[in-house]
Amino acid sequence: MTYAVIETGGKQHKVEEGEIITIEKLDLGEGEKVEFSDVLAVKNNDKLEVGTPFLDGAKVTGTVLSQEKDKKIVIIKMRRRQDYRSKQGHRQKLTKVKIDSIKV
Repeated sequence: MTYAVIETGGKQHKVEEGEIITIEKLDLGEGEKVEFSDVLAVKNNDKLEVGTPFLDGAKVTGTVLSQEKDKKIVIIKMRRRQDYRSKQGHRQKLTKVKIDSIKV
């Protein structure tokens, strides 16, 4: 079993080949290739390699499947007895990526 831990969008993701992940929006179109060079760790069979903080020469490649929006988050602010109410909504933009290969 081979997996890697990558960093993208300020978050860390554990990925395997063939897996579909949802990450923060990338400015790429559908079908385009994406390369993640910020690889924190790679486990290949029983051998675990950990970077400090990143592994040199390691990269994970993938294909952009779609650009989507997450579920709506509603932000409500209210101060009691002050006649103050504020309601705001937000939908985070996301990118679905299929992981093609993990190279060390």
